[in-house]
Amino acid sequence: MSSFLHISALRTDKIDSTWTIFLDRDGVINKRIVDDYVKSPDEFEFLPGALEAIRLISRKTRRVIIVTNQQGVAKGLMSSQDVDRVHDFLRKQVMETDGRIDGIYFCPEWAHQASNCRKPNSSMAVRAKQDFPEIDFTKSIMVGDMPSDIEFGKRLGMTTVWLQGDGETDYSGDIKPDYFACSLWAVGEIFQ
Repeated sequence: MSSFLHISALRTDKIDSTWTIFLDRDGVINKRIVDDYVKSPDEFEFLPGALEAIRLISRKTRRVIIVTNQQGVAKGLMSSQDVDRVHDFLRKQVMETDGRIDGIYFCPEWAHQASNCRKPNSSMAVRAKQDFPEIDFTKSIMVGDMPSDIEFGKRLGMTTVWLQGDGETDYSGDIKPDYFACSLWAVGEIFQ
């Protein structure tokens, strides 16, 4: 843990309405289903404080973007329409708590495909920038719970935050995050 700083050390006085927050979904906003996928809204369980964190983040930043790998589509466990229904539910819940999500991008492809859109590849961020040209990756923060999330952010010049999973204390990726936090709520708190 000593190689990177707790999120509380991030200087939020430099973060303003020109910044963008990129969020992974499973394990960051909602509970990750081990060895399975969230295939319907009734399987989507918000992590404690996630809705409030998104509300706080969306008040301070210009864009809130979700980027999520959803290989379950390629595996035939769910359809792209199932993922869209989950994301419609997510957006509705966020809006009902006065938060905002500007864009949700997901990659339905197999991890082993040579040219896929999955993180750490940057195509989901490139699509977001096409939709929102004002996004500046050097004024963006990527929050994720997997090494691929951190690598995704680093490849684009973003500030990166690794969320520790339950009982997780060691980061296993080769590319180190700038900061760590125990939850999305801990990230949201710095925007109060």
